[in-house]
Amino acid sequence: MRQTMDGAAFARMIVSASAAIEQKKQKINELNVFPVPDGDTGTNMSMTLAAAATDLIKRSPESLTKAADMTASALLRGARGNSGVILSLLFRGFSKSLKGKLEANGKDFAAALSAGVEAAYKAVMKPAEGTILTVSRLTADAARDLAADDANLESVLIGSIETAKVALENTVNQNPVLKKAGVVDAGGMGFVVILEGMLASLQGNDVALQEGAGEPKEQADFTDFATEDITFAYDTVYIVRKKDETVNLEPLRVYLDSIGDSLVIGEDDESFKVHVHTNIPWEALAESQKYGTLELAKIENMRMQHDDLAEGRKARSTDDLDAIEQELEAGEAANPAPAAPEKPFGFVAVCAGEGLAGVFRDLGADGIIEGGQTMNPSTEDILHAIEQTPAEVVFVLPNNKNIIMAAQAAQELATREVVVIPTKTVPQGITAMLSFDETQSASENAELMTESLAGVTTMQITYAARNSDFEGRDIHEGEYLALYNGALLGNSPDLDALLSAMAEKTAEEGKEFINIFYGADTTPEQASHAAELFTKALPNAEVNVLSGGQPIYYYLISAE
Repeated sequence: MRQTMDGAAFARMIVSASAAIEQKKQKINELNVFPVPDGDTGTNMSMTLAAAATDLIKRSPESLTKAADMTASALLRGARGNSGVILSLLFRGFSKSLKGKLEANGKDFAAALSAGVEAAYKAVMKPAEGTILTVSRLTADAARDLAADDANLESVLIGSIETAKVALENTVNQNPVLKKAGVVDAGGMGFVVILEGMLASLQGNDVALQEGAGEPKEQADFTDFATEDITFAYDTVYIVRKKDETVNLEPLRVYLDSIGDSLVIGEDDESFKVHVHTNIPWEALAESQKYGTLELAKIENMRMQHDDLAEGRKARSTDDLDAIEQELEAGEAANPAPAAPEKPFGFVAVCAGEGLAGVFRDLGADGIIEGGQTMNPSTEDILHAIEQTPAEVVFVLPNNKNIIMAAQAAQELATREVVVIPTKTVPQGITAMLSFDETQSASENAELMTESLAGVTTMQITYAARNSDFEGRDIHEGEYLALYNGALLGNSPDLDALLSAMAEKTAEEGKEFINIFYGADTTPEQASHAAELFTKALPNAEVNVLSGGQPIYYYLISAE
């Protein structure tokens, strides 16, 4: 049995854990009880840990201290969603506890895990039982007891995992929502998978990413094309998930053929993939999104590639992005310097959709972070936006409950004063900005903006990502879901029925101002019809319809 670990061993353990959770992320995602499409726990934990694994592989730290410090730093900056932030805090304990050590045994591991658990509990305002916090706390307690009898690292890790699994199974009894659904906590399972990946590496059985893991599955066969006469500069390849199986791509084919050549469109029931050479790739992408949701894109300048080859250089491609990123990190190309303060206050908002981004810009937002449901931005993304805001004090509007902790983590790293307003929805973010008073101080505005959130009713229409039995409701994949202040109002294949129920509930509460933001998959005509339903239920209310352009949510509706 391995008695201790050094820096190289610890780095391999993190890489192995990253591969393990990548392999099981979908299984973890499916434990999320509420069937709304979201930045799911498995995905967020996988992406967070991958940030550390990537750094460790690139830099090969030579000491345990450096490996632990690098892991903690990368996890914090790469943290996505609340589960990712909690994971980063758990590993912060390793950075603090292992500092100055050449090797670590079971006692050191137990102390590091305990320090991480303490940091995580301090960061969460109202820690709930039956979560990753519970599982990690009980695991750390067991590790300390085991190490007191035998400081062998491998035996401590084996015993800790046994305790973690028992704690995980018990989460179903500790959380009423989990008990009703009959599942264990997703974050707790992710933690167990990580420990198992670390143990596998310590025992010489490193978990490796399966070939093609994390890449989209392609069912169509696509051909590569070579170009001798470069009339169109940009080799453009992308995948779009269809709105529905009946989508007719012929009009798109005609359009793309009119703006380029070498066109190939392959499709199956769910998606289509485009290969086209064009001088206006952004317009090709915009047109294609009328038929579905963009998943992946690759754009390369073939003229620049031709010049590179003609001069004996390696042709640049998107495959070189990792190498370019490494150069940036090594300082060979400088990151943009933080913006110099030019005004007292600035704003950064998180949202998805050009229409919503435009609303925030009109209200005075300096920075917009593309993100929200299904694509939680990392701490690093938020930090970058903060540092590029030319203000002494920057207000951050996360606009999603799963992004608040990442925003607070960025707040700790920022070089200027940052105020995080705990907005959980886009309508709350808009109301918060409308409540800002430039004559007041930062602290006074923080209070004003936070207090304003209570007066906003947020309604959302999305779809069920999977079958579920939630709060006694039988929910079927693909059905419309109506959310009222985050709670499930109803589910149905009849969209009008859900909109009418929302309107009636809003009328009962005496709301006077209704803003309907319609999404990327909703037409202006459909949005006008939704407005008519609200006007019918609230004849004296002011009802406004705006294009939000947001994915996933057909409607975001605010009422005040």
